[in-house]
Amino acid sequence: MEVKRKLLAGGVAVAALSMVLAGCSGSGTSGDDGDGGEKATITYWASNQGTSLDNDKEVLTPVLEKFTEQTGIGVDLEVIGWNELQTRIQTAITSGQGPDVVNIGNTWGAAFQSTGAFATLDGENGDAIGGLDRFVETALDAGGAPGESPTSVPLYGLAYGLYYNKALFADAGLEPPTTWEELVDVAQTLTHDDQWGLTLAAGSYTENIHFAFLTSAQNGGEFYDADGNPTFDTPENVAGIQRYLDLMQVSQVADPANAQYDNASSSAADLASGKAAMFLSQNNADSTLKADGMAEGDWGVVPLPAPSDAVEQISTFPAGINISVFDYTTHLDESLEFVKYMTSPEVQDELAVPFSVLPVLSGAEAKFTTDPEEAKVFMDAYQNRSKPLPQVASEGDFESTIGKGISGLFARIATGDTVTADDISAMLDTAQQQVEAAS
Repeated sequence: MEVKRKLLAGGVAVAALSMVLAGCSGSGTSGDDGDGGEKATITYWASNQGTSLDNDKEVLTPVLEKFTEQTGIGVDLEVIGWNELQTRIQTAITSGQGPDVVNIGNTWGAAFQSTGAFATLDGENGDAIGGLDRFVETALDAGGAPGESPTSVPLYGLAYGLYYNKALFADAGLEPPTTWEELVDVAQTLTHDDQWGLTLAAGSYTENIHFAFLTSAQNGGEFYDADGNPTFDTPENVAGIQRYLDLMQVSQVADPANAQYDNASSSAADLASGKAAMFLSQNNADSTLKADGMAEGDWGVVPLPAPSDAVEQISTFPAGINISVFDYTTHLDESLEFVKYMTSPEVQDELAVPFSVLPVLSGAEAKFTTDPEEAKVFMDAYQNRSKPLPQVASEGDFESTIGKGISGLFARIATGDTVTADDISAMLDTAQQQVEAAS
């Protein structure tokens, strides 16, 4: 097929690790079906979900070997780090050469769909992967633009929650907050000496845009209109971002040094060490906290609190990883069978613990934790208190421009400057101009 040569904005780069499973020799080749017949070998690009690329290979190898044993279809696996994956996919889109099946960040769904490079996964293709009605509805919504046939389906689920250090709360005689106002009050009580009530990854543009989106959603705000046009500078969006910035600026419950934290791992370390009492993160933070010395049961989780007058009780977007099939594949049937296998209840359960992920299938139980309360919080957020990020072709630019803009505002706050609503409005206006110019 002729692939549309439409480059996506953004793109990142890390090292990749490739591995050919026993009996497989690469995409387009054949494998033994177990009865002397031959079936195709497909190429699969997996995203880095574990503690390292080697860890991913170790986790996935037996899972993919089972697939080959059951179907006779070989799988040539390559695990790719997140800061390279988007660029690698873009290259495959423009060249028409790459894997048969690929993992994508689910916020990329509509952007990649707009290139025309991926197979639709409804109709006969949807039936071949086991049906779309198996999936959590809000997670499936991230499979492409509203009203269009999805070109990806959920693979691993993630959701945001408010983690808290149980020992620090017990020592202070406090209960975890249920509203934004309580969050601020509790955080102020827990901020003293060298301890902070809250720790933020305020230097991470991805974390910043996520919380800007969520705080705005709680206000009833939208960053795009129904036609997919950007509407960044609205009162609801400005107020949501102001509320987020004011955790450091006005309430002073977050360390100004957090402006240099460019990933959630730094915040997790603060919680584990007792330097901070709370932090906002996705459920895969469990593995990081354990690596930092906390035992399961040392932390608790509650939904991201909303203001008492919130328009919507949104506490997360349905974060996670989707899986797609390139439209140029010469092994469509085998690729669809692989997607069905990877999204089966058995494989979902097997990968839940090593990757600390939520199930993407309706009615499935969370297996990533042994704490039923934590599982309940994340599952309820994922299924009932979530709102998808904008499913538009410019979503990558949306995240980058606003997220980096907020990082800049946090940096100003950290140096003692005051950030006003007008400053936020100006940042959003500039970001919108940049996105429109890039479209």
